[in-house]
Amino acid sequence: MAKYSVPREQHESELSLVQLRGDSARMVPHWVAPAEAAPAPVSPALIHGVVVPPASARLIDATPEYGV
Repeated sequence: MAKYSVPREQHESELSLVQLRGDSARMVPHWVAPAEAAPAPVSPALIHGVVVPPASARLIDATPEYGV
């Protein structure tokens, strides 16, 4: 791994955005994340025992996107 020397008078907070973007671009190939698998859908028949408090049900019912 290469070592970069920085003059003593230059601090990390003085690095420019251009330098930071360049460093980040060079690191991209080293930080490849695996693709996440989509969760399998669950059959509605398997969902049971869910209890919603009345206050929460009223709140959702009063929301135009969900309620009437």
